[in-house]
Parts: sequence; C-alpha cells; structure tokens
Amino acid sequence: MKALVFRGGRLAVVDDHPEPQPAADEVVIDVTLAGICRTDIEVTRGYMNFEGVLGHECVGVVGQAGGAAGKKWVGRRVVCEINCVCGKCDMCMAGLKTHCRRRTAIGIEGRDGCFAQRIAVPAANLHAVPNGVADDVAVFAEPLAAALQIIQQVRPSPRDTAVVIGDGRLGQLTAQVLASRGLRPMVVGKSRDKLRRLERLGIGVLDVAEARPRGETHLVVEASGSVEGLRMAIEFVRPRGTIVLKSTLAVGEPLNLSPVVVNEVTILGSRCGPLNEALVTLANGAVSTDGLVSAVYPLSDGVKAMDAAMRPESLKVLIRP
Repeated sequence: MKALVFRGGRLAVVDDHPEPQPAADEVVIDVTLAGICRTDIEVTRGYMNFEGVLGHECVGVVGQAGGAAGKKWVGRRVVCEINCVCGKCDMCMAGLKTHCRRRTAIGIEGRDGCFAQRIAVPAANLHAVPNGVADDVAVFAEPLAAALQIIQQVRPSPRDTAVVIGDGRLGQLTAQVLASRGLRPMVVGKSRDKLRRLERLGIGVLDVAEARPRGETHLVVEASGSVEGLRMAIEFVRPRGTIVLKSTLAVGEPLNLSPVVVNEVTILGSRCGPLNEALVTLANGAVSTDGLVSAVYPLSDGVKAMDAAMRPESLKVLIRP
C-alpha cells in the first residue's frame, strides 16, 4: 500500500506499507482526500515523538468491516474522529472521551494516519457525509469542528469583542464561526491575499504590522502557531478576558506571563470539536471553504505536498491517494 511515512526524522512515500488489518470494532476506509494540518508539520519537527503514517483529516468510503459493528458502514462516505478511545477509563466514563487515558490519535499518537490509500479506524469514530457535501468540502470537517469547539467552551455573547490572531486555515474558519454567532471578529495576519479573502466574506482584518493592541478585547483566539502571536494575544486581551489557544505551540523562549496574572486572564486550551455539527455547518453553507484549497497533490508527491503546506502563502494543501 502506498503511504506517506515519517520515520527516523525523514519523510518518504513508500509503496509497500502494510495494509491495515481492522480489529473486530474497526473498519477500513479507502481514503479519497486528505488535508495537511499544522499539527502534521509539527510532528515532523518532533511533536509527540510520532513515527508512522501522517495525517488525521480525511474523507473516504468504507471498504471493509472487521466485524458486525462496522458492517452498516460499508460503502458509505465518511469522515472520522481522530481520537480512538477505550470507553472504560475515568475520563471516558465522565463523558470526556477526547481525553481518554488510553487513547491513540490518528497520525499523531500510537496509530497510523490517513496519508495513505487506506486506514483502519474504530466504527464508533465514523460520521456519514451528507450527499450534497463534496469531498473537497467534507475534508474540512475536522478543522471546522476544532473551530466550533471554541463556541462550546467559551459561549461568547454577540456583544463581546473578538480578535483572531493568524490568517491561516484555522484562523479563517474560526473567524467565520465567530461571525456566524453574531460576533464581529477582527483577524490579525501577515498575508495580504489571505486577509483579502476574509474581507470578501465581510470579516474585519488588520495587518500585523499595523496592530496596536490596547488590552480591550473580550475574546482572543491564538491561531498563528507562533510565540509572537501568543505575546500579541496577551496584549490584546482585556482584564478578565479569555485567550483561547488553538495551536500546538511549544514555547521555547521566555514569555512574560505576569500580565495574565495581574489582569486575571483566562487561558483556555482548545482542541477537537463536534464533527456532526461541522458537517451540518458545511452542508448549510454557514461557513464557506471557497478559496481555502491552495493545491492538491497526488499521494506519490506527498513530500512535495508537505513542503507546499509549510510555505507562508499556503492555506490548505490536500493529498489525493
């Protein structure tokens, strides 16, 4: 099987990766399209010490079931949750399955990902893609769910001011989600082209070079994946405001957190979100993915695809097995 594998510090497309063997509660998905995420890039820089097939955002068709639990899914077009859980630990029993003590995560921790022709996942992780949602839209379900998670965690009022730091794919989706809830977010970014796309959607933008934070914002979402973005978030947020961290950012240099203490700021980590809601949102057009795909590469050019995704001007790079 062809797959994009990260091992020994290097990326390579291989033609002889072992075929996935589904357990009794799993299915095998024939991947039709997969998206490269910032987390995939961070994995190649040492995040989670993962080795194996990368990728966790995909859409595909179930081709095989390992047992009775997955038979009803065979032939159906699906997306899948990235966290594979035990269902028995204290976190699972408390309804916090994304924090399962024994979880594996597709393409991130303990389990091969979707930059391959096929992938095995638990049948419990599957969500059917509505007929009217094309593959190149459905592939955004996982990152859109991550943006929707902010609303579930914070529940901002339409009266609240909001700033999104970062004009990349997650920042773009997050700004649209906030706008769909009645807020008027301002996106701070560096790319003129990316900011123009947001302007066409009626979302306010600000070039980072012109930003003058004054500690007046109720909700700040850090989606730039940079230490500079986090510093700016601290400067933007008002006393007793909230900063939501959406980036898997490892801070490798000193960061002054005293304003967080003095201003009693809430800092909230935010990760995976509701896939069902994301699919409904994509189906009803409340969030647009038009113009978000920068390029589509065949799996055989997976290394080039990863290189392209690392370029500052890229939004979303897709891989087609």
